[in-house]
Amino acid sequence: MLLVTYFLGATALVVLYRLLKIIFVKTSRVYHVQKLPGPPRYNWIFGNMKPLQSTPVHIFQVLRNWGRSFYPIYKCWVISISVANVICPEDMKLILSDMNHIKKSLAYNLLHKWLGTGLLTSTGSKWQLRRKILTPAFHFNILQDFILTFNEKADELVEVLKRDCDKPYTEISPLMTHFSLKIIGETSMGRKLEFNSEKEKDYKSAFHGLVDILIYRIFRPYFIHIWLYIFTPHFYRELKFVKTLHSFTTEVIAEREKDFHSDSTTQKKRKRLAMLDLLLTAKRQEGLIDNEGIREEVDTFMFEGHDTVSAAMIFALMMIANHPQIQEEIVNEMKDVLGDIKKKPQYSDLQELSYMERCLKEVLRLYPSVHYISRELGKDLVTHTGYKLKKGTVVQLHIYDLHHNPDVYPDPEKFDPDRFLPHNCDQRHPFAYIPFSAGPRNCIGQRFAMLEMKAILCGILGNFVLEAVDTPESIVLVIDIILRTKDSIKVKFIPRI
Repeated sequence: MLLVTYFLGATALVVLYRLLKIIFVKTSRVYHVQKLPGPPRYNWIFGNMKPLQSTPVHIFQVLRNWGRSFYPIYKCWVISISVANVICPEDMKLILSDMNHIKKSLAYNLLHKWLGTGLLTSTGSKWQLRRKILTPAFHFNILQDFILTFNEKADELVEVLKRDCDKPYTEISPLMTHFSLKIIGETSMGRKLEFNSEKEKDYKSAFHGLVDILIYRIFRPYFIHIWLYIFTPHFYRELKFVKTLHSFTTEVIAEREKDFHSDSTTQKKRKRLAMLDLLLTAKRQEGLIDNEGIREEVDTFMFEGHDTVSAAMIFALMMIANHPQIQEEIVNEMKDVLGDIKKKPQYSDLQELSYMERCLKEVLRLYPSVHYISRELGKDLVTHTGYKLKKGTVVQLHIYDLHHNPDVYPDPEKFDPDRFLPHNCDQRHPFAYIPFSAGPRNCIGQRFAMLEMKAILCGILGNFVLEAVDTPESIVLVIDIILRTKDSIKVKFIPRI
């Protein structure tokens, strides 16, 4: 009996010790975040995040005001959740360049039902292995094959735009979203998506429906807890959407694997490879990944490589339409490089379009598709202004505010591609421009994205003169996973003679 009593007492002490340790560690994190400047507390439940319980337009404006008012770092908190918000390049470097801080924050757990723990959401050795498997998918030999797909989809888009030439304007947001989804579907899954069948229509609908639900939860941190979220209708809609997405991806993988041969000779004869083929090779030849892992990565690329590029292209078309002189300079460069501006560009041609690239970089400065990212600190950190943040602290890195810092970018709202001339880039902090993140966990597909945007832009500008309808002053930005506008952006397309 004494032995049982001793055992139960020792167990209770161990449990109590661990519980107190968890409470102490969490309290310490919160304590140090609370030392940061920030907006005033509303009450003990909503903390200082009450203004974020509003419309997407208002939330975006509030975050921009806080970024200006509390630069270079400020706190947000609700109940027991405390977040440090980082804006300056010095702190961006401290976090993004350190392998200790590669873990994504709790907010990314919202993606686990859909994406599992693929390249976007995994950490540690699993992330390192997946990065190693997927890096060859972005070798220039593979990217050259993708140019064929980019050009084909550019041609399809041009034909759609030609039908709208007689209209006062074209709403480009749904168009670019549609075509970017087709491109990433073909390049990642090796499947042409026409969205004519019920399965493809359901996939597209589920894709966008799930993104809407994710936004809803991100700005209601209490719904991170499943025991609260389960009582909302969004929970059951999410389950339905995830089932639809997983069923579609699993079917595509099974079809591709049936026809897939890991024999290198067969692969060389293929006209085009998809990222999925690389994953199937890793499964068959090296056993580095299973079917569930393949689905995770295909779903991840469909998610990451779709909205990001479409958003950048939407803003690029608007900005080029609003700057006729810059538009003319891009077209002149196309003439110099391509000879005939209606010619389909090859990989080497796209590499030579340096002025076009500077324009796209300036678009991504003004309108970064991924306008914020979030990490969990893997060790204690002292910011460049002397604030101490404890291991495990969630940090939000606001890329939009970083890119609009007037101390780094004079006249930050001005569209000026010359900001990206080599001598101007050399004078800036290396972490002052990070549209594709930075450091060891930067975007693996940034070259893919830039080539895709250049190819699409060649197709459009080779056939149309862009005329402004919406302007930077008339659009209204909203908070979302990807930077978006309240209403679809409009541009007038005039056939180029």
